[in-house]
Amino acid sequence: MSGKVFWDTNVLVYAFDASSPQKRDTSRVLLREGIRNGAICFSWQVIQEFANVALHKFERPMPIAELKNFVDNVLFPHCDVYPSRTLYARALEIHAKTQYRFYDCLIVAGAVEAGVETMYSEDLQDGRRIGSVRIVNPFQPPRP
Repeated sequence: MSGKVFWDTNVLVYAFDASSPQKRDTSRVLLREGIRNGAICFSWQVIQEFANVALHKFERPMPIAELKNFVDNVLFPHCDVYPSRTLYARALEIHAKTQYRFYDCLIVAGAVEAGVETMYSEDLQDGRRIGSVRIVNPFQPPRP
């Protein structure tokens, strides 16, 4: 197992969300720490989803040059998971067990493939284990 944490797109998007300052600040702290410690991990899917949100769903779309810089210098250097037959097969197995939406299953499959123990996600069940991966909502208070 690696000491890295796999990020779902929603947690990354909050780093740029002015409408939710508490989540924005939490996401930014985790992002800075993860980059500094080399303990952050993304998949190609997270990069694609983030770029789509940044260009089309942010209140003020991210300028292309800024997005390119962020992708080149932050996301790609920490992208550890790319499409493969194994990834898709694992996502289908996860779907059969969890009934999560398929794209969420691809995210979880990416975390499993990356060999992480923890995945940050606001949308999935906090504390749930899928294979060796524990899902953590970083915006929830820690569990006792």
